[in-house]
Amino acid sequence: MAMHMRTDRLSTVFAALADPTRRAILTRLASGDADVSELMKPFDLRQPTISKHLSVLERAGLVRRTRHAQRRPRAIVAVPLRDIDEWIEPFRRFWEEKFSSLDGYLAEMQKKEKARGRKRR
Repeated sequence: MAMHMRTDRLSTVFAALADPTRRAILTRLASGDADVSELMKPFDLRQPTISKHLSVLERAGLVRRTRHAQRRPRAIVAVPLRDIDEWIEPFRRFWEEKFSSLDGYLAEMQKKEKARGRKRR
């Protein structure tokens, strides 16, 4: 049951990250809190569209709304990104092992090539 809930949470986060505008919003928020008007500036999008993107990010747990007087900036929440990192880690290790094996193979081939070059002289 816990694995199923985690998978559903990951699915929600991956779906939120599937959109390049939402990824760009997260990148912007990584440098500090911002309100909707600040987040609109780099995009050719209207406020309701940015707000919809923020809602998706909030549902995924990637963004939270804060309050400073009349301002309602959004802040990034890194926990779901850590969950993704934990999910990806076994795949990262798999590929690192494959690349390490390939490095070893290439080093061995280079040794053999150098040895052949010496014998021909």
